[in-house]
Amino acid sequence: MTTPPRLRHPVFVVAAPHSGAETLVAALSGYDGTSALALAEPLAAVPRLLPAERGWDTARLGIQDARPAVVAQLEEAWQVAPDTRLVASWPDAALQVRFLRAAWPDARFVFVQRDPLEALAGSLAAWESGTTGATPLPGWTGPAWTGPLTPEWRGLAGADAATVVADQWRRVVDLALDDLERLPPGAWTAISHHDLRAEPERVLAGLAEFLRLPAPEAPPTLPPDTPVAAVDDRLRPVLPAVAAAAQRAREALDRRPVGRHREAPDAAYASTSTPNFAELLRLTGSSLVVSTYQTGRVVVMREQDGGLNTHFKHFEKPMGIAHHGPVLALGTRSEVITFRNVPGLADRVGAQHDAVFVPRTRLHTGDIRVHDLAWAGNELWAVNTRFSCLVTLDGVHSFVPRWRPPFISALAPEDRCHLNGLAVVDERPRYVTALGTTDAAGGWRPGKADGGVVMDVTTDEIVSSGLSMPHSPRWYRDRLWVLESGQGSLVTVDVTTGERTTVAQLPGFTRGLAFAGRYAFIGLSQVREAVTFGGIPLTARLEDRQSGVWIVDIETGETMGFVRFEDRVEEVFDVALLPGMRYPELLGTDDERLVDSFMVPPGH
Repeated sequence: MTTPPRLRHPVFVVAAPHSGAETLVAALSGYDGTSALALAEPLAAVPRLLPAERGWDTARLGIQDARPAVVAQLEEAWQVAPDTRLVASWPDAALQVRFLRAAWPDARFVFVQRDPLEALAGSLAAWESGTTGATPLPGWTGPAWTGPLTPEWRGLAGADAATVVADQWRRVVDLALDDLERLPPGAWTAISHHDLRAEPERVLAGLAEFLRLPAPEAPPTLPPDTPVAAVDDRLRPVLPAVAAAAQRAREALDRRPVGRHREAPDAAYASTSTPNFAELLRLTGSSLVVSTYQTGRVVVMREQDGGLNTHFKHFEKPMGIAHHGPVLALGTRSEVITFRNVPGLADRVGAQHDAVFVPRTRLHTGDIRVHDLAWAGNELWAVNTRFSCLVTLDGVHSFVPRWRPPFISALAPEDRCHLNGLAVVDERPRYVTALGTTDAAGGWRPGKADGGVVMDVTTDEIVSSGLSMPHSPRWYRDRLWVLESGQGSLVTVDVTTGERTTVAQLPGFTRGLAFAGRYAFIGLSQVREAVTFGGIPLTARLEDRQSGVWIVDIETGETMGFVRFEDRVEEVFDVALLPGMRYPELLGTDDERLVDSFMVPPGH
């Protein structure tokens, strides 16, 4: 008879090197009934699990290594008190998820994500100090190996230290997520190191709920933060090599399967605004719809009693928005949702509403990274960033490709040029923006600082080049307007000569653009994440960047007002104006008021 493991519901924290796993273990071990594993090498009790006994190939372990006798030996060596929840992490644990799950089937895992530039800076410093967990490897001529022994490490022989730590970080993240994503949804979750340090009580409360830890008498405390090692200039050239893994880690936060942290209170979405912001909405008889995929919120901004009302609605990773008459379209992580204005429902949602947008269709696209949406006549077009093309939706297929840049050789989910923006002219798709002109997976990233282009869809020609991360092209007053996001600016583009004129420079990453009269409503983001946004002119120019919506007078370039988010909302994705609608409501797809709300054709 096989003896079942004695550990009950152990918690394993996994992360790439210097991503904060130890900090989280220290905090969780402060909960009643938990204890941390106080062993420098947790697997030393079973030497055949160690790389030295396995030909120094890798520290990665699998299901076949979790024999009952091995599990028993480890439990005896770990000496976890009965009825105690083990909370543990060690450098190689992220490579051993399959082994740990097979050994303890009721284990739960927490993946810690950290900005890779911060983590790589710590790793590089550790490697070059040679004092923390360094292991001389046979045949290795560089500094003694530090941290997880990743597969195929021998292929790095002769590489510089920055290349080695980047490869190590990328492999650890990819392999950990490969294994975690095969687990049942309730077996793992993910947190951000940044969030843990910024809002420890909220993050730990969400984790305690997921892990079913008892509420502590006093809030757990975090150990002091280790100063971030100075970022070495040698790291910036290797950031493109980790970009895809970094994006994957961020997406793991977006789709945490269970145990999502408790909803932040309304105060966490606080904003401040200048008095004239609401006044300008009133004068133009309009309202705004703003998407922010980072928080999973759509914000309806409207004037109320002389002030600004910001109304937050939850959607999964909301991105592009397009308004056309009574219809509003919203792109999310894997769907495009259309809403129709049914003002007759105002009596059910509040008499003050002069528009009520009700969901009517949900077309599943899959995760195509839909960016801009735009109506060309009565046909909805979408920018399919992941497949580098413009598409329409027919309700049968995931999408219907309609155009792709001539330098994109094939339809592939590789985000080759980061096609992102679409401007419609005379009810036809006309101009697009892209961050590069490359035909390789993620190839736009190394040249993002100045590789952006504006293209004419009808001629396949590049209208203007050398832009820094352009977004949100719009045709307004017979001119092409573009947000040069990497500069934090609003520019006009002469479509004949390609010449650009800067209208206004703003204190954030500009993305999302709408017009009313002489005013432009522009979304701003803080862009804290270093891999995607590092090395652009904006981050060099401004250390303190803002998130919100700014109003600019397009005739003078003057800032006329703004809404600035104060807390959780760090980015804005898109901005859409609802002209003639002063106080609209947007009903989510799960709104209970939809159950007894009906629309039927006239005369029935």
